[in-house]
Amino acid sequence: MSGSKENTGQGLPPLTVVLGGARSGKSRLAERLITATDCPRIYIATAEGWDDEMRARITQHRADRGPEWDTWDAPHDLAAALTRVPSGAVVLLDCATLWLTNRMLAEADLVAEYAALLEALAACASPVVVVTNEVGLSIVPENALARRFRDEQGRLNQHLAAQAGLVVAVMAGLPLVLKGALPKAAS
Repeated sequence: MSGSKENTGQGLPPLTVVLGGARSGKSRLAERLITATDCPRIYIATAEGWDDEMRARITQHRADRGPEWDTWDAPHDLAAALTRVPSGAVVLLDCATLWLTNRMLAEADLVAEYAALLEALAACASPVVVVTNEVGLSIVPENALARRFRDEQGRLNQHLAAQAGLVVAVMAGLPLVLKGALPKAAS
């Protein structure tokens, strides 16, 4: 296998975006895209264990993935994590929604954060599959922070989708390809 990004990941484009609602099956599909390759697997996790329930979820997710995954915690600096990815691997970034939450709560400059993330994704040495939530299909939230979050998540998803070679929406466990084509091995 050559070291170029385009030739790794067995059919995955440099950037894939998998989006959907809570418990839609988006992470399961993203993992299937990764495991359909024979490349080393890197899981970049953005969740932080703020309480017992979240710590239990993180522990369960790690156990479910198994030892074949190299897990990197990057709840804030995704760009730095992506620059460390070696050529020949394949990356699952799960999820952009928690990363956005972390950055909003840190009162970060989101325009600069989006630019750094998109630049790092474009420069990453290996294909990346990003999981993100679609949060704009529900009612208008009642408070300003929740409305701002919904709007920023929509903006981030648009930026990611514009750069991606493959975009898949997942509803009720069923993939709907919005852009590109699913690799045959993962269909």
